[in-house]
Amino acid sequence: MKRLSDVIVNFFQNQGFVIVSTIDKNKAIHNSCKGIVKIEQKGTVHLLDLYRARTFFNLKRNPHISITAVDEHSFKGYCLKGQARLLKQKETNSRLIKAWEDKITNRITARLLKNLRQEKGHPRHPEALLPKPEYIIAMRVDEIVDLTPHNLK
Repeated sequence: MKRLSDVIVNFFQNQGFVIVSTIDKNKAIHNSCKGIVKIEQKGTVHLLDLYRARTFFNLKRNPHISITAVDEHSFKGYCLKGQARLLKQKETNSRLIKAWEDKITNRITARLLKNLRQEKGHPRHPEALLPKPEYIIAMRVDEIVDLTPHNLK
């Protein structure tokens, strides 16, 4: 397991979503958007998945996973690669569910404030329409790839 620096933990905590990549039954890459619920310096990332669909079935067949996030404004990004475990509801820590609910509340609040300032965005609040999570993905980080161009480090 790879230890994560404060910089990487903070970077991922500040992302609205990340791109999760898995391998499908045809050995093709499947990408989906997910929200990080918790990321720990010891090298564990928890993601809640709202649907028991392609990502779920891909990870059941092949636990290899990567999580990618970029910040266009700061021109930084990271890709975390590792192995995933699928946690069932009974294994789910209630603090993780509460953290997810808090994150959704914060996103709705931020959208409301932007709408009040008349910044263009989604006219509704799609976060409020999201279903309850189906399961949790617990990822063990084995490799960290810094996507920042070398000449900008």
